[in-house]
Amino acid sequence: MRNTLALALVWPLLFAACGTSPLPPGPVAENPDPDPQPPAPVVPPPVLQTDQVIVAHRGASGYAPEHTLMAYDLALEMGAEYIEQDVLPTADGVLVCIHDDTLDRTARGPVENCTGNVSDKTLEQLRSCDFGTWFNEANPDRAREEYVGLPIPTLEEVFQRYGNAPDIKYYIEIKPNTSTGGSVEQTLLDLIHAYDLYDGAVNDRQVLVQSFIPTSLINMRALDAELPLIQLYAAGATAGVVLASSYAFGIGPSSAEVTPALVSLTHSLGMAIHPYTINSEDDLAAMAAMCVDGLFTNFPDRYRDVLSETDFGCPAPIR
Repeated sequence: MRNTLALALVWPLLFAACGTSPLPPGPVAENPDPDPQPPAPVVPPPVLQTDQVIVAHRGASGYAPEHTLMAYDLALEMGAEYIEQDVLPTADGVLVCIHDDTLDRTARGPVENCTGNVSDKTLEQLRSCDFGTWFNEANPDRAREEYVGLPIPTLEEVFQRYGNAPDIKYYIEIKPNTSTGGSVEQTLLDLIHAYDLYDGAVNDRQVLVQSFIPTSLINMRALDAELPLIQLYAAGATAGVVLASSYAFGIGPSSAEVTPALVSLTHSLGMAIHPYTINSEDDLAAMAAMCVDGLFTNFPDRYRDVLSETDFGCPAPIR
């Protein structure tokens, strides 16, 4: 032990006397970089055990301001198959994405531009409005600073942003028209063609067009014989399902109307059934168990979790 200690003390002195160092010369990094790590593997979303259609109602509107690009972005990130757009025409004929006929609930800004009927305002007027702040006011637990000042998107801007890749699908609602003669339907059809979505719509239901108003769908059918249409029904109004089978690909009933008998009738007519709007995990599971073909939800991640966790034993959905 003593010899070892002595050698440890003397050894550096011998090198010093000889003008040498016990260590080879070279720069010493003050903070050497750690070894580069490989990127984390991308984890794919869970495989669906039940292959129903996930429709993000007004986008992921449970988490972000409805009908904004942020709500649509979030819906797609959460695994929604379709993003929904309600469309209304502006005074200068541009289709914008908004649910209400009036601006009062979701718009903030100059009173002359941001209150009253959507159809009475030009797109330039609507550009002065903030369509995100209302969400923070209504949902303080989900408020985010980046929602303040979000603009209203036009349908064309939505098509420009997400394009026509096969994994992007649009579910568009024609609201009660403020004009006659099918001008909204024609504008919508023109945009579908302009952004190369028509073939995908006809062959793979990449675009579904829905309305509560049968005349809107009949106008669309007169303009085009192939585009897939969905007849929406308010509570208590599903008696016309058989008639709808003559012009529609499917129906969208209120969730309160959905029964196994209605699902069976709809399927016997060769039509899809997509109820609206279901949000709690228990209600989502109960609706999925009735073997609907898909549904609308403000929380697409919840529905995806339900469909990923359980095989409900349903036949293949009509798609």
